[in-house]
Amino acid sequence: MELSVQSFQLVEHVLTLGYAAMAASLLYFILTIRTTAPKYRPSSVLSVVVMVSALLLLMEQQDSWVAAFTASETEGMMTLTGNFSNGFRYLNWLIDVPMLLIQILFIVGVTGAAFKKYVAQFAGAGMLMVLTGYIGQFSEPLEYSGQGGNVAMWLLWGVVSTVFYAFVLILITRVIKEGKKNLAKSKALPLFSVLLPLFYVSWTLYPLAYIMPVLPFEFGIVAQQVIYTIADVASKVIYGVILTLVGTMMSAEAGFEEAA
Repeated sequence: MELSVQSFQLVEHVLTLGYAAMAASLLYFILTIRTTAPKYRPSSVLSVVVMVSALLLLMEQQDSWVAAFTASETEGMMTLTGNFSNGFRYLNWLIDVPMLLIQILFIVGVTGAAFKKYVAQFAGAGMLMVLTGYIGQFSEPLEYSGQGGNVAMWLLWGVVSTVFYAFVLILITRVIKEGKKNLAKSKALPLFSVLLPLFYVSWTLYPLAYIMPVLPFEFGIVAQQVIYTIADVASKVIYGVILTLVGTMMSAEAGFEEAA
């Protein structure tokens, strides 16, 4: 199976941009961690962990992409000669998804029994969403993966994963609505309100990318990697930066000197 050099380089560059964004954001979260009051700080700590995990994954994904292709005898084309999959992405998401969901709890001020309940629900639903998608990606269509495929099983596991995703959306919507009530008198409310549409858009990109293998090989494989990387940057970097800014603004309003 072949794709053009331009398509090959596009994915290579997008993956490089992805891990560069994670590296820059890692530095940002480390340098700004003390601008938030201690009760909000765990959110930034979790962002640091997410950035390290995502940075390493995207570097591995880019190396895997480059190693999987060799120059074709056809001028201007690259041939898939090795194994390339999204398996490492799913293992990364297994780490990142629970943390991304849990870190918002520190910003909205959920505590006590409610905090423990949300942590259990987020961790459980998030991990099952990722694990079922991970199982499904082994059955991607033959023309895409080059490793065999079972379309029925691929779609079945995709549907199961999406069910858990829908549950996560219900939970995060509830948490953000609770957060809006808690931030009703804060100047950070408009910025915090951006989180719900950001969450819906960025996280919905993942199931969209999952189904890209139904398309012809070149477009499908390129679109999937580009969409997954855009989703990673939006759901991790932009999301984390907004949470940090909201925490800093609320810390300043509460008289925390380092946030002023």
